[in-house]
Amino acid sequence: MTLVVALGCSAALLLLGIASLAMRSFSGRSTLVYAGTFAVSLVSLASSLAQLLFLSGVTPTVTLPVGLPWLGAHFRMDALSSLFLAILSWGGVSTSLFALGYGRHEPEPGRILPFFPLFLTGMSWVILADDAYVFLFAWELMSVTSWALVVSHHREEANLQAGHLYLIMAVFGGFTLLLAFGLLANSAGGYAFSAMRSAAFPSWTAGIVLLLATIGAGSKAGLFPLHVWLPQAHPAAPSHVSALMSGVMTKVAVYGFVRIVFNLLRPHSWESSLLLLFLGGVTAVLGVLYALMQHDLKRLLAYHTVENIGIIFIGLGLALAFATNQIPWAAALSLTASLFHTINHSLFKSLLFLGSGAVLAATGERDMGKMGGLIHRMPGTTVAFLLGSVAISALPPLNGFASEWLTFQAILVSPNLPQWALKFLIVAVGALLALSAALAAACFVKAFGMSFLGRPRSLAAAEARETDPWSLSALFLNALLCLLAGLFPGSVVNALGPVVQELVGQTMPQQSQPFWAPMVPIAQNRSSYDAFFLFILIVLTGLAVTGLVRWIGFRPIRRSAAWDCGYPDPSPSTQYTTASFAQPIRRVYASSVFGAREVVDMPLPGEERPARITVKIHDPAWQGLYAPIIQIVSFLADRLNPMQFLTIRRYLLLGFLLLVFLLLLLSLWI
Repeated sequence: MTLVVALGCSAALLLLGIASLAMRSFSGRSTLVYAGTFAVSLVSLASSLAQLLFLSGVTPTVTLPVGLPWLGAHFRMDALSSLFLAILSWGGVSTSLFALGYGRHEPEPGRILPFFPLFLTGMSWVILADDAYVFLFAWELMSVTSWALVVSHHREEANLQAGHLYLIMAVFGGFTLLLAFGLLANSAGGYAFSAMRSAAFPSWTAGIVLLLATIGAGSKAGLFPLHVWLPQAHPAAPSHVSALMSGVMTKVAVYGFVRIVFNLLRPHSWESSLLLLFLGGVTAVLGVLYALMQHDLKRLLAYHTVENIGIIFIGLGLALAFATNQIPWAAALSLTASLFHTINHSLFKSLLFLGSGAVLAATGERDMGKMGGLIHRMPGTTVAFLLGSVAISALPPLNGFASEWLTFQAILVSPNLPQWALKFLIVAVGALLALSAALAAACFVKAFGMSFLGRPRSLAAAEARETDPWSLSALFLNALLCLLAGLFPGSVVNALGPVVQELVGQTMPQQSQPFWAPMVPIAQNRSSYDAFFLFILIVLTGLAVTGLVRWIGFRPIRRSAAWDCGYPDPSPSTQYTTASFAQPIRRVYASSVFGAREVVDMPLPGEERPARITVKIHDPAWQGLYAPIIQIVSFLADRLNPMQFLTIRRYLLLGFLLLVFLLLLLSLWI
């Protein structure tokens, strides 16, 4: 029944997207569509949680007579599907609730409303698919609808360029997944996932499939160096769509990778984990360094998605390393940490993107250098954004700390591995993870401080108004879940047990009851984390400090002018800027990593023009990989362009030569 309900919800979303096209003249269609997606997503959330928490021992399957005639469309709802469908459904609930208010600011809702529910439909079919045909069809539906949402503000040239780049990367990723499923299906044509699970693959096939899955899923998730589309597409999309893409679509990509590698393929070579660990560590550090250099709030958040995808893949790499070395308890710990962080990132990244949307609607700005002082104008949004910033910075007692702490616990048990290459690499990855956590905290001090604290840096910031109640409720619901998942991580670990058991054959130790008991990843004498006690300690300490300050404050006070750093100038330009805040870190890291260069234009004595500093940063992935490819493609296109003007005889000759070439290849293959 849970699978039938989930498929019914996806069908309802499909019909809702189609129906929105027929309601062009209806003034309330925006409210109707978003209210419909909210209700349907809520039902889907209930069915997925019921399957995960209460019915995980039963795996329902359905085969529908659509698609390929000899195959049909297979759907399955196991523990892994239930988890990611719950993530998707909550993303649909929160973004739809936010859009009920935010959608009123949309100048062209007709370019968004049909594709928003279709986007949710495509992602749900990816998660529920039980054969390669349905999976790839749904993957392409997800890609096409998200592309349409990215270019919805099509009158801006930058948005069209972002959509073009995103479409290229989506096609490339889909093609690599097609090749991966082709190898998994082998010559017998077993496109059903059940046939792939029962098949045995040689080591070379497993290695190629893992590489193709990493490229295909990594290009959609934002894994370095396949991340280049992400910081362009996310800012271009409407904010609730950005939250859905960053908080949910990247998790669907993680689901695709986990489904292929841990469920269908099950590789037996420890060398395969080296790639994931290396890419995960590099992605985490470079993502947060990219973010620190940004002035656009949504681009900063997009780069932090890259960082967190790196953290998730570190956990997956650790799980693969332990599983292939037959250490199932450590594999369960690593996989639990990765899936826990997947849930956490979907929550706090959705919260932060929705918060940036509220700021954008109130000020019309994404540049943090033109914000400031919003804590007085938008107190509710400020509190919610602050909680999201604390969560993504991995500070206790919120949820980001719990999952990253579990990842570090998995790193600390790496001496149990027999391979020295893995031992050395995991230590290096642990150092990169610690560095990324510290830089993330610095980055969100910048993001929150520049956006909400200080004095307004523009008239729009000075005249901002709090967002609407619908949007605020979506923000605080996500913030509440970030707090609850951080305070009671043991309950989340227990809920993830059926998923981890299904993938690696063992789970973490059952966490003690009641639900506020400390989380014990391995054994009580090894390590534990008592989030609830820490929360109580923080609250009591805060109240004590507040009381002490108030008690001291009753004493006679000497009044004088506020400290002004020696500059009694009321101009907001005397405050910190986004560039000056990041300058020390930029000079330490970005000069070597990004080739950052500062050009200072200092006027001569007597000149009245202002001094200016210009910072130029180069993306190494773009400069080293994509720019040469673009040059090669442009060169070949120019050389091959005359072929479109050939005669019919020459076209026939080319077709004949191509046929001979393919027959020759076929004869050599056989």
